[in-house]
Amino acid sequence: MFFLFPFLLFLFSLFSLGLVVIVYSVIGSNLNNGYIVRQSTLLLRPLFEKRTQVIAEPDLRDTFWTRVMLNAPAEVEEYITMTDATILASTLKNLTVERFEIDEKGQGEPRSFRLTFEFRTGDENPYFENEKLVKTFYWRKQVITAPKGHKRTWDGLVSEPVRINWKKDQDPTKGLLDAACDLAEAEKKGGDRKKLPEFTKVLEKKDEIEAAEDQEMGDDEDELPEDGPGGMSFFAFFGYRGSDVTAEQSETATKEDNERFEKLLKGEPVEGENDEEDDDEDDDIEDEFDDIEVFPGGEELAIAIAEDLWPNALKYYVTDQDIEEVDFDDSELDISGDEEEDENDRPRKKTKV
Repeated sequence: MFFLFPFLLFLFSLFSLGLVVIVYSVIGSNLNNGYIVRQSTLLLRPLFEKRTQVIAEPDLRDTFWTRVMLNAPAEVEEYITMTDATILASTLKNLTVERFEIDEKGQGEPRSFRLTFEFRTGDENPYFENEKLVKTFYWRKQVITAPKGHKRTWDGLVSEPVRINWKKDQDPTKGLLDAACDLAEAEKKGGDRKKLPEFTKVLEKKDEIEAAEDQEMGDDEDELPEDGPGGMSFFAFFGYRGSDVTAEQSETATKEDNERFEKLLKGEPVEGENDEEDDDEDDDIEDEFDDIEVFPGGEELAIAIAEDLWPNALKYYVTDQDIEEVDFDDSELDISGDEEEDENDRPRKKTKV
């Protein structure tokens, strides 16, 4: 009866994907609508728990997430280098996403989430020692007042760097992740960030990687680069910070932003709202944290994993299968029809290097 398992998996994938599509079609362009996202999270939790049980079967658990990651959507795949793919293919065991700030009653911030990567250890992992890498993202808001009084609202995901205990000569980030972690730890002890030696170290590592990427591009002008954007490894993603806005600052900014919005609705003047001539100041504000950001695309990658790769994992797993792998017996599944399937019409398995 083993031949039925791929078919049942396929049916379950259609069912799960159908629910996901329905929920996200309802959400549509209103993903920031807190109520809708919270309710959809509660609705989908039992489904994902059932999926976890399905992929825990012996025939799936060792390869499921490896196949999913190596057949990831473009928004994720572009950040995975050939070296990263080799590491993930041999070590990744599981991936989970939690909207940890949403309680059982559907209350809490839906835009915060936690990614947990589980890996093989010991001799099965020649690259690093960590059994789990937990990357937590908090949604934060900040109202920034420029020197001339212009107010700008920033919102996005912030996170703390996560250290990976690399084995000797196995760090694909070339020391960049360690430098980011060292700086974050040094900042907690106090002092001016830009005067810390760890700050200088981060800048040096970023310059080294950029120079190496420029050199590689110059040497192989006719070849596609093997590295991700900016020469970064996927594992540098664990050094992403986004900003250093605290929960208290975010709460204050949210309250202030709501008050400004209410004034605008009433037609009341809002200080600093129409200072278009100060647009250049926005660039200066944004650049202040860019110096220490080791993975500029971190927010986009995190969202792609949480909102596409993880909920649609069965789709990406099934896509990676050859149709010949589904061994249906003609006596068990009779499909009528005189037309022969053209070989070119068959779904092709995506080839990974």
